[in-house]
Amino acid sequence: MILDRLGKELIYFDGGTGTLLQERGLKPGELPETWSLERADDMIDIARQYYEAGSDIVLSNTFGANALKFHDSRHELDEIVKAAIENVRKGSKLGVKDGRETYVGLDIGPTGKLLKPMGDLDFEDAYQAFAEVARLGEEAGADLIHIETMSDTYEVKAAVLAAKENTSLPVFATMIFDDKGKLLTGGDVPSVVAMLEGLRVDALGINCGMGPEQMMPILDEILQYASVPVIVKPNAGLPKQKDGEVYYDVDPEEFGRFMAEILKRGASLIGGCCGTTPAHIRAMVEATKDQRDITDRPGKEFKNRTIVSSYGRAVELGGKPMIIGERINPTGKKKFKQALKDHDIDYILREAISQQDAGAHILDVNVGLPDIDEPALMREVVQELQSVTSLPLQIDTVDISALEAAMRIYNGKPMVNSVNGKQSSMDAVFPLIKKYGGVVVGLTLDEDGIPATAEGRVKVAGKIIEEAKKYGIDKKDIVMDVLCMTISSEPTGAITTLEALRQVREKYGVCAVLGVSNISFGLPYRPAVNSNFYTMAMQSGLSAGIINPLSEDMMRSYYSFCALMNYDENCEKYIEQYGSQKVQAVTPATKAEMTLKTAIEKGLKEEAHHITAELVKDKAPLDIINEELIPALDQVGKGFEKGTVFLPQLLMSADAAKIAFAVLKDELAKSGESEQAKDKVILATVKGDIHDIGKNIVKVLLENYSFDVIDLGKDVPPEEIVETAIKEDVRLVGLSALMTTTVVSMEETIRQLREKKPECKVMVGGAVLNQDYSDMIGADFYGKDAMQSVYYAQQLFGGEK
Repeated sequence: MILDRLGKELIYFDGGTGTLLQERGLKPGELPETWSLERADDMIDIARQYYEAGSDIVLSNTFGANALKFHDSRHELDEIVKAAIENVRKGSKLGVKDGRETYVGLDIGPTGKLLKPMGDLDFEDAYQAFAEVARLGEEAGADLIHIETMSDTYEVKAAVLAAKENTSLPVFATMIFDDKGKLLTGGDVPSVVAMLEGLRVDALGINCGMGPEQMMPILDEILQYASVPVIVKPNAGLPKQKDGEVYYDVDPEEFGRFMAEILKRGASLIGGCCGTTPAHIRAMVEATKDQRDITDRPGKEFKNRTIVSSYGRAVELGGKPMIIGERINPTGKKKFKQALKDHDIDYILREAISQQDAGAHILDVNVGLPDIDEPALMREVVQELQSVTSLPLQIDTVDISALEAAMRIYNGKPMVNSVNGKQSSMDAVFPLIKKYGGVVVGLTLDEDGIPATAEGRVKVAGKIIEEAKKYGIDKKDIVMDVLCMTISSEPTGAITTLEALRQVREKYGVCAVLGVSNISFGLPYRPAVNSNFYTMAMQSGLSAGIINPLSEDMMRSYYSFCALMNYDENCEKYIEQYGSQKVQAVTPATKAEMTLKTAIEKGLKEEAHHITAELVKDKAPLDIINEELIPALDQVGKGFEKGTVFLPQLLMSADAAKIAFAVLKDELAKSGESEQAKDKVILATVKGDIHDIGKNIVKVLLENYSFDVIDLGKDVPPEEIVETAIKEDVRLVGLSALMTTTVVSMEETIRQLREKKPECKVMVGGAVLNQDYSDMIGADFYGKDAMQSVYYAQQLFGGEK
């Protein structure tokens, strides 16, 4: 079984398939998966060649085989998957003559759609599509499931859960990062690794997007965080074009040398992606055949890092203290309770944004009230919060159904508050941590209550840690809360808590959190007691305080402590906060205070609608567009380019702007005013390609910058694009492609546009493209991201960046 070899022996994957199919006659627009039935001999021969070259794992021709993506009236999905697995198995029998053990991997690629809230695909619909293929693959005899070329943490989570919950097969997952180490939707290496390891994948890594040399820095970063075996499958360099043919600039011999270096750095499974051939794999095997024993290689050691993540941000506990914002919690908050009863989601979102702006690193989320459907509300609030903030969340509930509902749809690796030493609590919570991944807060109480002594609480901590081991949960994913007892009724409460905090850190090496404000209940001027105790707790080893980041007393303690303990280099943060003479407490933005520009920047749709409706009573719609909407979108766009704003926030801001604009459009119609005529832009995913994520993102942004977008959809023939450009007299066409097999369609589309509408400009984008290739196929502009496409359109039509 392959799991017995993982981490001990170097394992070889196969290489690319698309390039080989093109060489054998795959036409633009033809579905590669149909070849498993219609050209089975070719698929068997390709598998044979890879096994002969030395591959241990050859993947099935099922990259696009799922119900959301694969639409072919001639063949059923189950036929395709069964034939694809059988073809690889037959190739193995023909290609392996030395008796070595080989494996057939079920290949699962992305759906080509964005999941909600960024797109229109529901998480559970994506899950069901992946689950169907996973079940079919296991039934057909696959040895493992390899999920690859994923650019979104949310989609890969759906795929991993589907594979884990519907099969007993090993599950591998690889992502496609850009040259900055980011996913399309903003995820970075630490957040991706944390989530995938939490989901218990058997191996993880990177594939596609770049050549082996460009992958090395990302591999180095992955190895800093990953404790499971790491997969590296590069392209054969960068795509080039010559005499109408696409080729890659790293030949087999050079590929072998690079892969030997990648192996030395710490990869455990290596292979190739786009542009690689059996010759590349043979050269890779030859260059590394003497290094198959990887038992003692660097990079394989266990990484004892406590990490909580969202889709785009990882927070590591254990060094500099972190802040968990406590305000999304009804305890002691009348306004928040009323907001929950009124289903005022925007109130909750404003609390989140205020805490983020005030310096919180993680947000506690508790929506529990009597007579409220907590599982449904928790699910909704978690989804809405993740649409406006990139901060990781702490799911805080005693309702196990609410906990699972939130953990299932959470995009990342959450904190979970909490489990305790009662057997019933551990029996309920630990299976969910094992299944979905998470950093769980352990409360040091059990059937006998809260121990009065520090030693008693440490003993309960040990009990929780030992029970977690039975579920495969390491103590790096457990954070202890030794509990604050209010000193007004328990005079030695603070002393006991601080001593327990120190002991639990020293004895077990785990991180620790505290709900700090509990210490002062019943006392006058609570902020003084809270802030001083907070400092004492940080000095005793507190990893994260659950505090109110809008409290100036607490934040003064925090920034002062970080400066004094050299967590704040050159006291920069302290000076930034308190450099001016007058210091004011941070207060949450109210509806009255919030501007339309702020509402759009934060992605608050209801606020944007309300504020716009008020503004039009006293201000001209066109003035609002020019003074509020466009500056807000520009600000968000600049943040996106700098990497401080992530794709979900970018799209939520665009949605908020769209809602505001709808109000203004109605007012323009009433007043008889009219907008300036919009410039037209055609967008299309080229013939043969059904991935429209990038195109749809560009569409949303262009529309918000007042362009008239003619969206022709996906798999669009060159002739249709050209005809539309002529008919609508369009000056700019945007083309998208994700797969190497379809870039020839992009080139053909450009050629026809040059011939029939030469004044029309063409911008291109997609994962397989780069500036050199864009130049070679004759495009006028290559957009590395969606905002670049907007800026080019503005420049072309006379606007300013």
